[in-house]
Amino acid sequence: MLGDMITRIAGACFVAVALVARAGIVEEQFKLPVKVLDSHDHEVQHSIVVSTFYDSDTPAPRPIIVINHGRATSAMDRSKLGRAQYSVASKWLASMGFFVAVPTRIGYGVTGGPDVEDTGDCSRKYYPPGYAAAAAQTLQVLDAVGTRADVDKSRSIAWGQSFGGAASIAVASMNPPGVQLAINFAGGGGGDPVGHPQDPCAQPMLKKLFADYGTTSRIPTLWIYTENDMYFGPKLPKVWFDAFVAAGGKGEYTLFPPDGENGHALFTHAPEKWQPRVLEFLRANGYPGLATK
Repeated sequence: MLGDMITRIAGACFVAVALVARAGIVEEQFKLPVKVLDSHDHEVQHSIVVSTFYDSDTPAPRPIIVINHGRATSAMDRSKLGRAQYSVASKWLASMGFFVAVPTRIGYGVTGGPDVEDTGDCSRKYYPPGYAAAAAQTLQVLDAVGTRADVDKSRSIAWGQSFGGAASIAVASMNPPGVQLAINFAGGGGGDPVGHPQDPCAQPMLKKLFADYGTTSRIPTLWIYTENDMYFGPKLPKVWFDAFVAAGGKGEYTLFPPDGENGHALFTHAPEKWQPRVLEFLRANGYPGLATK
């Protein structure tokens, strides 16, 4: 997407990965220059850090999964993200034959930079540009990873947690070539489990956002939430899903029982609970032969 410069840079990084590959799970990272538009339509150029995982014991070319992280409510907490990895989920997916890429997007952790995903204060929320910026970075990661000889870019999945989950639905609405599925864990925006638990900002706008995504999305999607999600509550996510499907989107919705004090963290807190559901979805939608170690 960014032309030959990105291809050369990403290619050089991938050569480094190949040199250190050993039997079993290989974890590496690389920097990728990306371009996005912020909420003011200003172009921002910045390099993001991307963590990658694959299992050298699985056959190539491997399908790709890009996993997007969420968004903390404060700038300080966003800066403390570090390097996004989701190691447990990433290694599990790698062991089944996927090549997993986890970007630390602009404005977070080790990547740093301006807050290109800002959607405004609660009283003046405008969500679309924030998710568009996350989706744009996702597609550029797919383009870069797709230059590897050991991946199959025509078999790709957009996956995300919280803000990243909504971004995966934004990607699905674009129907990019090669992206076959999208998985949304606890996706949404404007939530604050302390300041206004289970009562996210600008709820009508969120419903419209997902409805708008549904008007163009044509790939299967999986939405996973929990009954005690302290960001969004047990009812609103189903409203968003129903709006998405009513507008033409394809999806499956799963609501898990309460998990811990805040089910919003199900993805990282209790993988053993959601893994069977995700496996079922993957195997029913073009990935029947996944390895299970």
